[in-house]
Amino acid sequence: MTDIPSRPGPVAAEIARLLTAALSPAHLAVIDDSEKHRGHAGHDARGESHFTVEIVAAAFEGQSRVARQRAVNAALAELLRERVHALAIKARAPSELA
Repeated sequence: MTDIPSRPGPVAAEIARLLTAALSPAHLAVIDDSEKHRGHAGHDARGESHFTVEIVAAAFEGQSRVARQRAVNAALAELLRERVHALAIKARAPSELA
């Protein structure tokens, strides 16, 4: 299940697309936190610069927190270089939801 705003911006939609393709998540929420950072360093006037990703994927079973974050960062590498200033990652395996 993917949970993104009903009218996601292009960056949020691309994050969801890339993570779905790379990790086949059972649950994915892409939350645009950019408005909370208005006026801070790294805030982009276009918006869509700060995100939280909540992802549950079988690919994370047996992986450390660092390995999970690396997998998410690898899937989003180009966006992180060019468009996204900050990304908070909450990555879990399905077995951790019980």
